[in-house]
Amino acid sequence: MLTRKQMDLLEFIHKRIQRDGVPPSFDEMKDALQLRSKSGIHRLITALEERGYIRRLAHRARAIEITRLPEALDPSGKAGFEPRVIDGDRPDARPSAAMSLESAGATELPILGRIAAGTPIEAIEDGQTQVAVPGAMLAGRGKHYALEVKGDSMINAGINSGDVVVIKETSHADNGDIVVAQVDGYEATLKRFRRSGDMIALEAANPAFETRLLREGQVKVQGKLVGLIRTY
Repeated sequence: MLTRKQMDLLEFIHKRIQRDGVPPSFDEMKDALQLRSKSGIHRLITALEERGYIRRLAHRARAIEITRLPEALDPSGKAGFEPRVIDGDRPDARPSAAMSLESAGATELPILGRIAAGTPIEAIEDGQTQVAVPGAMLAGRGKHYALEVKGDSMINAGINSGDVVVIKETSHADNGDIVVAQVDGYEATLKRFRRSGDMIALEAANPAFETRLLREGQVKVQGKLVGLIRTY
């Protein structure tokens, strides 16, 4: 159970990450909550971290990651997944693979092409480009791959056009998962998955885009989102 101030701070951080892609500064948090000093913000941050709502990343400025949201901030139940975001260079300008793997315990994954967060496009290409991904981002055993996002239909889930998403290959999805869905056998899109009877809903996270309702036979899940890499 969160206090009112803890809830207000968590909501403020969440909205700023969605809007700007980075958390607010401590001064901005202090001003937003109308506190006199940053010590009050430090206490609230510590309380949120102890309760498992945020995680602070060591040795980085303004490095706060939201790990979950209470139902009061997300009554739709769509906050089950918060992308784990790391900063990085684009694939054609990244550090050498050897340096990335040594310094971050990373695994190289193929970027198989672009995935639409908008109107579906053909996603799978030749997989010749690689990206180094921290091992902690990979969700257990199984094959993983990466795709570059094109479009802004998932921006309210913290996924922007140009981001590289890390996908765990699977044909199974639970309601609320963000998945790579192949539609009608060839086009692919990144959307939130919902099943109702023999119908599948592919939901956008942007009110400008409509939910697509499709028959079960039209949709094939090709993977589930487990991480995200962003370049600033």
